[in-house]
Amino acid sequence: MKLQLTIHNFELPLQHAFTISRYTVTVQKTVVVVISDGEFKGYGEATVNPYYNSSVESLKAALERVRSIVENLSENIHPTQFWKLLEPRLQENYFALCALDCAYWDLYAKQQQKPLRRFWSEHDTHLPKTNFTIGIDAISVMQSKIKQKPWAIYKVKLGTKNDVEIIEKLREVTDAVFRVDANCAWTVEETLKNAEILKKLGVEFIEQPLKADHWSGMKILKKESVLPIIADESCQKLADVSTCAEVFHGINIKLMKCGGITPALQMIQLAKANNLQLMAGCMTESSIGISNLTQLAPLLDYIDADGALLLQKDIAKGVTFNNGEILYSNQNGSGAVLL
Repeated sequence: MKLQLTIHNFELPLQHAFTISRYTVTVQKTVVVVISDGEFKGYGEATVNPYYNSSVESLKAALERVRSIVENLSENIHPTQFWKLLEPRLQENYFALCALDCAYWDLYAKQQQKPLRRFWSEHDTHLPKTNFTIGIDAISVMQSKIKQKPWAIYKVKLGTKNDVEIIEKLREVTDAVFRVDANCAWTVEETLKNAEILKKLGVEFIEQPLKADHWSGMKILKKESVLPIIADESCQKLADVSTCAEVFHGINIKLMKCGGITPALQMIQLAKANNLQLMAGCMTESSIGISNLTQLAPLLDYIDADGALLLQKDIAKGVTFNNGEILYSNQNGSGAVLL
């Protein structure tokens, strides 16, 4: 049976306007890919993201460019072979490559009648809890969001003139663990100074405080910061892991940035060899993407998988969460399906 590729695009209204240091989003556009063999369907997702030049138009164009390759596969090849076949043709659009790679992994696992994570993990013990993200807003609004959503771990977006005050005020309304993400908005001096105070306020680590290419500054931070520094924008693909190992304490792997599950597994292996702390994160996306992402959880120290929790209404069902705890679907593959 030949494969069939179907492409859907959706607009996902958010519960609240979501602001980071670079921009604000109220409606998240996304593209969902379905690869079917006539019996099973595999699902993958890629979102629109201006920082990475991802748009609905560019995603659809990239997917159409490789449609004939996907649909003319004559045998069930392994997902790693599938990725190697498509990557040379999608080097300029790893978001589209991610959607295809995840969809094919999902399909392959269903064909093998296994949950996707069983290809690299025998059990689901010691899973990290996901954080819940609080976007930049008026402090009273950020406090209100925490009160409305009691959670074990919060990731707080920073990059304002009063970042330390924000954490001080949020600490007044919860004793949860905090993580902070400055999205490239700080200087070296700010980071070192902020880290001293934030550590006392129960912050676990700082994600990407400096601009993505500020390597000399990050080298200083790795040596002098009292809190671990985790790479995000600086660590996009497999080739970035070794570089980041020299100047960060850990990395945040995002499937869309690296091109899917296949390269993410390679990044995890290389990161562990370099003694890096391991995190995987999401965009604001539906339960299609989140269910694929959480299949990596058994291999990670931290996970940021709350993207679908920020939506007014999900377009899919799959993995769910209880106070950050991952609750997998009992279905094979990623467990996700479009509603």
